Amino acid sequence: MNVSPHATNPTNKPSPPAKYIYPNLPSYTAPNIWPPEAVLPGFRSVFLALCSHITSVAVLVARACDRYGDAKVPDYPAGGYLERVVTTTRTTKARLLHYFPPSSRYSDCDGSPGQDDDLCGTHLDHGCLTGLTSAFYVDETAHDPILKSTDVSPPVLPELSSSPDPEAGLYVLARDGSTVRVVIPRDCLAFQTGEALQRITGGMMRAVPHFVKGARAGAGGVGVARNTLAVFMQPNLDEVVDRKRGVDFATFAREIVEKNTWRSTDDTKE
Repeated sequence: MNVSPHATNPTNKPSPPAKYIYPNLPSYTAPNIWPPEAVLPGFRSVFLALCSHITSVAVLVARACDRYGDAKVPDYPAGGYLERVVTTTRTTKARLLHYFPPSSRYSDCDGSPGQDDDLCGTHLDHGCLTGLTSAFYVDETAHDPILKSTDVSPPVLPELSSSPDPEAGLYVLARDGSTVRVVIPRDCLAFQTGEALQRITGGMMRAVPHFVKGARAGAGGVGVARNTLAVFMQPNLDEVVDRKRGVDFATFAREIVEKNTWRSTDDTKE
């Protein structure tokens, strides 16, 4: 589910003109669609509370980035740019990510290049900051996650203490070319920078390439699903993110989607 949580905008409704100014960007201008309260009691309120907490912490991260930008980045936008993006933008999204578990027929990765990113291919987020929670691993073989019509309430899915496969999880590509596994403690949040911020700072703050590697069947990963929450903090649609070309975030976002769609189609043809 994509939503646009914001501490100062609990209804998540975009400004009225947005859908008319950007008719081809419904993912940024359409209102949220929530599951019925009877199906997932408390989901909406808890989800919004967590997302608001993440954005409030992101303000502190953004403030630190602004101090660095003011000191190191030529022509860095004045006035606490990134903090302003986090606190005033109406394009923030949150996405609950469910990575399906491998089945008993799943072919384990052999470690060769291109096979590690089996759950989520290597990519850059195209916003400014992304807030991430720790991973929530569930053994779906032992605990069926399917909500049945006879269920009075959603099934309880106990969390595993960790992935059974120590090599599963989030990886980032460091500037020195190395690949680093990132483990976020359960009581912590992580933040990474995206491509819009890279453009805004002329490459002084770089977007973080990252991918997700699934638990291998041979390492006890059969039936183990990975779940996380990512909050993407992005500029407003009319904000210029590429000053050299005069490109606003709406145009930039369309370019990113078109580029990735082309790559996906090209890969399918191959």
